[in-house]
Amino acid sequence: MRRIVLMAGLIGTLVACGGSAGNVKPMHAAETASSAPLPVSLKEPDPDVRRGLRPEYTRTNCAVLKCVALTFDDGPAKETELLLRILARYGVKATFFVVGRMVEENPDILRRELMEGHEIGNHSWSHTSLAALSPDGVRAELGRTQAAIKTHTGRDTTLMRPPYGATNERVAAVARELGLAEIMWAVDPLDWKDRDSVQVRRRVLEQTGPGDIVLLHDIHLSSIEAVPEILAGLAERGYRFVTVSELLAGTPVESGRQYRERSTT
Repeated sequence: MRRIVLMAGLIGTLVACGGSAGNVKPMHAAETASSAPLPVSLKEPDPDVRRGLRPEYTRTNCAVLKCVALTFDDGPAKETELLLRILARYGVKATFFVVGRMVEENPDILRRELMEGHEIGNHSWSHTSLAALSPDGVRAELGRTQAAIKTHTGRDTTLMRPPYGATNERVAAVARELGLAEIMWAVDPLDWKDRDSVQVRRRVLEQTGPGDIVLLHDIHLSSIEAVPEILAGLAERGYRFVTVSELLAGTPVESGRQYRERSTT
């Protein structure tokens, strides 16, 4: 299968990558990815791989088909724009769990995520461990981000993901109060730890099963570089890429309850 190169404007030439993503952190992401083209090798989807992609997703029944929900945490960041181009190339929709402070830094990217058909979830205001906070502290972290999402998109979200997956009864109680389901994950390729696109791709392809929610981060270029091969590999195995809400459609989704896959935990 021939390869094309996706850069800032999907230019068809290959250049050396200028810089490392190893030190990208959420609060500094806006300062990166703006000084040099960011090449990503992208397999051209063939017609068989493209079968079943959007707009057919609106009719996907994940109770009978092989579905997977790709989720991306810690943005929106400048790197997210490159990821959005990749997802658009494949016609794939994902779910973005956004940090409130990053929303205020990059509201245009948040709006673009929504306009391009992706789903938005709450990932707290400052990416602190919610389990270490009082109920008022949890309420402030989630409530402030809820308000930021509504301000910049005009829409609410019913999904949240606790940073680090750190949750407890206090967090669950506030989530119920705010009407938020806790979305965890079934597959964690440790992309935040091992900034190696080959390792990330391999772990996702090896670990993902039908109905799984996959955790990734759109602030790390190494993670974004792994996405094309992840999409191609899973699509060739018959997976449909859906948002979290599409994945869970037809199942009881309750505020304050945890979900890691299509079946609840």
